[in-house]
Amino acid sequence: MSTTPDAKPTWYRINPPVFITSALLTLAFVALAIIAPDVADSLFGAAQAWVVETAGWFYVLAVAGFLVFVVVLGFSGFGRLKLGPDHSVPDYSYASWFAMLFSAGMGIGLMFFGVAEPIMHYATPPVGDPETVAAARQAMRVTFFHWGVHAWAIYAVVALSLAYFAYRHGLPLTIRSSLYPLIGDRIHGPIGHAVDTFAVLGTLFGVATSLGFGVMQVNAGLNYLFDVPVGIGVQMGLIAGITVLATLSVGLGLDSGIRRVSQLNMILAVGLLAFVLVAGPTVYLMQALVQNTGMYLSNLFSMTFNLYAYEPTGWIGGWTLFYWGWWIAWSPFVGMFIARVSRGRTVREFVVGVLLVPLGFTFMWMTFFGNTALHMVMVDGAQGLVEAVAADSSVALFQFLENLPLASITSLVATLLVITFFVTSSDSGSLVVDMLTSGGDEASPTWQRTFWAVLEGAIAATLLAAGGLGALQAATIASALPFTVVMLLMCWGMVRAMRLELVKRTTMREARFVPLAGGGSVDWKTRLQTLVHQPRRREVIGFLRETVRPALHDVATELQAQGLPARVDVGEDGRVWVEVGHGEEMDFFYSVRPIPYQPPSFVLEDPRRTRSDEATFFRAEVHLREGGQDYDIMGWRKDDVIHDVLDQYHRHMHFLHSVR
Repeated sequence: MSTTPDAKPTWYRINPPVFITSALLTLAFVALAIIAPDVADSLFGAAQAWVVETAGWFYVLAVAGFLVFVVVLGFSGFGRLKLGPDHSVPDYSYASWFAMLFSAGMGIGLMFFGVAEPIMHYATPPVGDPETVAAARQAMRVTFFHWGVHAWAIYAVVALSLAYFAYRHGLPLTIRSSLYPLIGDRIHGPIGHAVDTFAVLGTLFGVATSLGFGVMQVNAGLNYLFDVPVGIGVQMGLIAGITVLATLSVGLGLDSGIRRVSQLNMILAVGLLAFVLVAGPTVYLMQALVQNTGMYLSNLFSMTFNLYAYEPTGWIGGWTLFYWGWWIAWSPFVGMFIARVSRGRTVREFVVGVLLVPLGFTFMWMTFFGNTALHMVMVDGAQGLVEAVAADSSVALFQFLENLPLASITSLVATLLVITFFVTSSDSGSLVVDMLTSGGDEASPTWQRTFWAVLEGAIAATLLAAGGLGALQAATIASALPFTVVMLLMCWGMVRAMRLELVKRTTMREARFVPLAGGGSVDWKTRLQTLVHQPRRREVIGFLRETVRPALHDVATELQAQGLPARVDVGEDGRVWVEVGHGEEMDFFYSVRPIPYQPPSFVLEDPRRTRSDEATFFRAEVHLREGGQDYDIMGWRKDDVIHDVLDQYHRHMHFLHSVR
């Protein structure tokens, strides 16, 4: 059966090996947690202990490598490459793009850990005496480290790979496409299926972890507001109820459902952040933001490689390694979202935007919530906040808001915000998993997305039942390990593909080739008339049909006579192209397209031309596989067109020779 979306029945759009394998493994895990929760709990604990003791160094080294890789990629010669053809422009303005990166950087984790993590590090620091000024400084430094540039470097690796291979090379928007430079067409076989399956499992467990944190916090909020009891039974009911909301959002689709919930999310989050800044110690918070950022930057290198080898502690497994595993598990989900909104950006723009833009908001959030909580404890004497967080970290936010004005209102807003984060995490995660299991198809039926939304809820429920927070952390760390290896291969594949592109650009610029035929065969007045004439679409289509197409046919016929597979084809918009196959090496592609453009300012105004006719002038523009070449061949003779094709083919052959 064909794997293209158009060949599949309308009631399902799946890639069977990935969909079935992922579903069976996940359902088997859920069944084990339900039937034998003690066995599942011990299994999770053993997996986490093994990763921390045996592979912790690998996680730390890999994440450090991702950060170095992304920075070097962005500021090297590769940074000039576009995430799309050379002629592409960004789909979104800077303002819209930055806003969506802000949205991607927010989640249930910020709500859960914004107060809890600084207080927990203050009470039980990795090293040093607890509940001191030094412990407070270390608490914010460590919190910034966990939520800082390393997380976004992980997301950037996946997003950059997806955008580069999907939008510049026309491969499916799935993880397997990033391995094309390494294994070629075998990405469509078992290796590719395994890579996408790892991505699906990592995403499912990463999203389920966030859902588990979220439902614990919703339960704590409802207990604070309405005395709803805290317990597994209530949390199971909340997971079921909120999963129904997420399923409805998934059914409505990206624009009608997810977009509207995300907009509500942003409004509530910014409003709560502004309230904490104004109601809290405002001047102190602005001072702390500057100092926290400085401490983070000055200690970034030492913290990156700190495994506490000389001070053995279980702290790193419950915190740093958990976070690295969580970000890696989330990377297919967040990476695909970032890739979809970054088409047309250069690699350098992408790296600067993804690493720095969401970071600013995250640092403000952690400072305003975390430092306000520390101020309450250290200055205002709210020692009960430390005790409450130690007893149950899910109540941290509500105990914190109780020390500020309008506690009932802000707690209600916080609870609604956690619910909307819950819904957006679940529905967006379901869409991404569905795309991975359908081979990159974005037009799958509703039942497939609903299936994954329900399954994510089931995973979160079973993890909570099997061991609560500890099971969530263990499952995240363990599920992310195989995908870390995939990400390292993604980096290798990107470097190989981008290096080929730079080599091709250099050889095309430096290669010597035969000049255009008939240099003096066209009368100069005719050439001048061609230069100043502004052709309409009908003229350009006629030129493509009467001159370019016969020229390409002649070239293709001669290439076929030389034993090379060549074909000429015409597109619906009138474009015409020739394609020459080269077996295992890169094929040659030469196309001429009718491209609309605005007339130059010196064109005389025609009073009969209406505003709707402003963009009705066209160019016959040459496009290669890399994209538009920004030159027009309208009015050229047939022999001139043939020699231009040969010039470009000569460059292509020189490139192939250079990389052999």
